Amino acid sequence: MSDKACDARISSENETCLSEKESCGCGHDHNHNQVTAVEQRTTHQHEACCGSHHHEHSDHSEHAKHSIHSTLVLQGMHCGDCAAKLEIAVSRLAGVDKASVNFATAKMKVEYQDEGVIDVIKKQVSQLGYSVDYHNDDHTVKTIFRIDGMDCADCAQKLQKRVGALPAVKDVSVNYGAAKMTVVHDGSAITDISEAVRKSGYSATVESGTSSRSVEEASFWSRNQKAVPTLISGTLFILGWLLSFFELIPESTSNVFYAAAMISGGYRIAKTGLYGLKSRTIGMDLLMTIAALGAALIGEWEEGAAVVFLFSLGETLEAYTMDRTRRSIRGLMDLSPKEALIRRGSHEMMLHVDQIEINDIMIVKPGSKIAMDGVVVKGASAVNQAPITGESIPVEMQTGDDVFAGTINEHGSLEVRVTRRSQDNTLSRIIHLVEEAQAQKAPSQRFVDVFAKYYTPIVLVVALGIAIIPTVFLNQPFDVWFYRALMMLVVSCPCALVISTPVSIVSAIGNAARNGVLIKGGTHLERLGAVNVIAFDKTGTLTRGIPKLNQIVAFGQYKDDDVLSVAAAVEKQSEHPVAKAIVKHAQERNIEILESSHFTSFPGKGAKATIQGTTYYIGNPRWFIHELNVSLETAKTTIQNMEQQGQTVMILGTDVEAIAVFAVSDEIRPESRKTLQVLKQEGIERMVMLTGDNRGTAQAVAAELGEIDVQSELLPQAKLTAVRELMERHGSLAMVGDGVNDAPALATATVGIAMGAAGTDTALETADIALMSDDLSKLPFAIRLSRQALNIIKQNIAFSLLVKAIFLILIFTGSSTLWMAVLADTGSSLIVIANGMRLLKSKP
Repeated sequence: MSDKACDARISSENETCLSEKESCGCGHDHNHNQVTAVEQRTTHQHEACCGSHHHEHSDHSEHAKHSIHSTLVLQGMHCGDCAAKLEIAVSRLAGVDKASVNFATAKMKVEYQDEGVIDVIKKQVSQLGYSVDYHNDDHTVKTIFRIDGMDCADCAQKLQKRVGALPAVKDVSVNYGAAKMTVVHDGSAITDISEAVRKSGYSATVESGTSSRSVEEASFWSRNQKAVPTLISGTLFILGWLLSFFELIPESTSNVFYAAAMISGGYRIAKTGLYGLKSRTIGMDLLMTIAALGAALIGEWEEGAAVVFLFSLGETLEAYTMDRTRRSIRGLMDLSPKEALIRRGSHEMMLHVDQIEINDIMIVKPGSKIAMDGVVVKGASAVNQAPITGESIPVEMQTGDDVFAGTINEHGSLEVRVTRRSQDNTLSRIIHLVEEAQAQKAPSQRFVDVFAKYYTPIVLVVALGIAIIPTVFLNQPFDVWFYRALMMLVVSCPCALVISTPVSIVSAIGNAARNGVLIKGGTHLERLGAVNVIAFDKTGTLTRGIPKLNQIVAFGQYKDDDVLSVAAAVEKQSEHPVAKAIVKHAQERNIEILESSHFTSFPGKGAKATIQGTTYYIGNPRWFIHELNVSLETAKTTIQNMEQQGQTVMILGTDVEAIAVFAVSDEIRPESRKTLQVLKQEGIERMVMLTGDNRGTAQAVAAELGEIDVQSELLPQAKLTAVRELMERHGSLAMVGDGVNDAPALATATVGIAMGAAGTDTALETADIALMSDDLSKLPFAIRLSRQALNIIKQNIAFSLLVKAIFLILIFTGSSTLWMAVLADTGSSLIVIANGMRLLKSKP
């Protein structure tokens, strides 16, 4: 179960157990047990997903421990319906936990408990009429390949099917957007996989660490198998056409040029098409081969050569433009240097990043790029973090601060202790997450895939009917209708339609990542563009999230220093921001912090501890009034005045009386007000601040911000309810928070947006959208980009369908030619790609 699904389940089934962000009047976790928010969230997920009872978890673990995974290669499977029936039949066998049949690759994955079950499964398969080859999946390896020359999303699906059909391959997934293929195999299939990719018309390189960079540095001409044949074919075709046009050679000689152009440009196309047919896939290469040969068969050599050249040229240009789009993300790899100066003991040496170990000391000179994630242990400098967070202003770094690989050291010298290996650093994870996001299909893409699945076979059947019916039944000339049938084959290519969505998603997600916004998939990209209501957490989102103690009011015989000492003694065991503010203030004033015992935290309310034999409580006023039953009449006026000033109030007292009031405030981010104004201009209809703070503080912050509604004094379950109510009222909602404490609300919202994810592993991994820095002003850019992407996707789909419709009409009326159909098909693909690539140029 995914983190988001798990969170949603937590919020709906077990709200009462949620302790994240319990309100203490400031909107933060009052986590006095010193358990981090990440640990709390992990515990909640563990209980929600694995079962809250120990024996349930044990059963689950026992099941996972003994489950055997195997892959059966099936022979004789030719019917999708039969595949479904086989899957059901095997699933029902005793001892079988799960069975899944992939009709496209003729393979079945099974999970079962005992070794002997496999014989029962094989017998069942044989009785149903298929032969079977068995592979145990316990000894498998996963290899990632970079694919060059993959210019068509439909072709990517066919490549996945071809590689998946290899006997040694257990599973395969092709990521068209990132030009990557992940293959699970028995360890002996790398050569066969590379050969299958080569026969499909592409080249494959095994990705290992940073070695993929060398592949990226090679020229397009050397990496793409289509470029040189296209150049030769085009030269021969243009030369033959010019000589024929000026009547410098007879027609028979010009046909020789055309034939040579067809062979040089079409050999690769025909080879790939026939290989696809062998693996039971009908691709565009095969259709173009038939069209070119058919044109030659009826004496249209010029048309046939034009078909080959234009198709090959279109493929090459598509590959080039898609390569540029992909390299906009792969270029992030170049941000991190390949080597760094490392000190080990008393020796300094230049090491490749793959050789650098955790806890090595990295020396970063002024003006140098930082090669590894780490913590500054010596020195101070400003670091330009724009490549990771999108921040335009360098950030001052000193001892104890985190730095990221790919950022640039400005003026000072730094010594950094390495905390992550090169393959695990923040930059590498961002690149990986972006590439995975580009592979996720948006709703519009799923619609296109389903449409193309039925569209192509229908057009092929129509083309066959055009070639046969008029000639056989209506005594029409064969060459005329056969020529029109060839044009139908060309028009049947769904390339422009299939590529209309992924190229836009790849461009938008790539551009967002380079500007400090990580969008985790096409679905989230589209959903963000559709929202018109945004809910904000207050603390750490609209405000800086660093409380400061501003005022102390002691009652009776107590003095300010005395109550501060007691309050700090209670709070010193807590990691809560308000607790830290009180302790810090005591330390700054050199106040003695007393010893405490029997510390207990009350999430969302406060804490208590015993000091010198007396139990003291510190927390929000509601807790004292409603649960501790302590009268606050003497402090009522003071509390009201503080809250009206926008300050958060904490009460210190015993179970009998209140002895002091502490006023804490949180500074509003300087960009918050401007961001809300820009969002309003972008068409966001309503913005709401959800906070656990008291009403007075929340209203004061809202008044300073403007353009925002307020719901205050919300415990976590109440905040969750508020999100649901807003979604019921408005349909969709974006929730902006810190990515950890607001996890349930973020998971429930249509789109969850996390702030400052660069330094937070949990936010980086679980948020739908992550603002890498604490810069809220990136939010309008993300919304604007998503809306632009939605518009471009709609434009591309409409344009692709319109071109198809127009040429179908032209074919039936006899107004089109074969080369015009090819030009329209490849031209529409290029236009769709170029339109999608406009998203790369959008700026914050």
